[in-house]
Amino acid sequence: MLPPLVKTVLLLTASNVFMTLAWYAHLKELSHKPWIVAALVSG
Repeated sequence: MLPPLVKTVLLLTASNVFMTLAWYAHLKELSHKPWIVAALVSG
């Protein structure tokens, strides 16, 4: 069993990687629109 600190770090890292990939996928799909549209849609 992992200590709580290790679990926290792993979960935060996984979440950060997932959100980064999701953001870049959003930008790729919305590259033909102004950046503000991508920012508002993803928020």
